[in-house]
Parts: sequence; structure tokens; C-alpha cells
Amino acid sequence: MTTADGIRPATTDDVPAVRAVTDAAYHRYIERIGLRPAPMDRDHAEDVAAGRVFVTGDPVTGLVVLVPHEDHLYLESIAVHPDAHGRGVGRVLLHFVERRAHELGLPEVRLLTNALMWENQKIYAHYGYEVVERRKEGAYDRIHYRKPLTEPAES
Repeated sequence: MTTADGIRPATTDDVPAVRAVTDAAYHRYIERIGLRPAPMDRDHAEDVAAGRVFVTGDPVTGLVVLVPHEDHLYLESIAVHPDAHGRGVGRVLLHFVERRAHELGLPEVRLLTNALMWENQKIYAHYGYEVVERRKEGAYDRIHYRKPLTEPAES
């Protein structure tokens, strides 16, 4: 099942690409935050097997990891390969996340980002996400966001 915008559930064959895109997307933050961003250390094979990963591109240029909860869809990770920056891949993926939440009957999307990933903070504000709180979680300083959904997102 591939959507009109080319997003599809990841398969076992995609695991190396999921790992590579995630690592490429988050690598630039290692020096800034002083440790590896959490998405780089996820069990990508487990996430794919559980149906939580959706990819776009051939070869894969972007992905999201989504975890449905009773009252929201949690955007665990969004990654766009640096070679695809500026092509609208992130925008398409964010709209897909909202559509997926609607499909699942969930009223909002939640996510977090590291406080030192200021580029992400600007993006999430631009797309209507509101800050819920900022808190230290282990070695990470994280900003939590939510976006209540009222209408299905456009492509």
C-alpha cells in the first residue's frame, strides 16, 4: 500500500536504508548535543517488523516512525536524508503523519525534539505544533510538542 505521495510501510528489505537515512539525518547533531540522538540507537528491524516505520523515495530518502496510543499518535522519529533536504520530503512526511492519525481516529500528534535541535523547533512551530513542556530525560534535554487535529491534512 503506497499512498499517492509515495509513502509506504517499510519492509524487512528496507531496514538497512532506514538505518542509513536515520544515521545520516541525525549525525550532524552528535557534536552539538554531545551524544548520539536517540533515533540513531533504535532497533530499526524491530520498528519495521512492528509496522511502525513508513518510508518514501526509491532509494529511501525519508521516513517516519509512528507509535499509536489510545489518545494520540506519537511521532517517534522523522528523518530526511541530507541529500534530499529542500525537496519537500519533510513536509510530505509531516502531512502523512496527520493523515495517519486521522485514519486511526486519533485526535492529536505528539513528538519531541532535543532542545539543541533548534532547526526542528522552527519547523514544528511552522506546522502548528505547540510546546507542551521542556524537561530533562536522562542525558537529553527535550522539548515536547503536540498538535491537536481538526481536519485531515492535505498532501
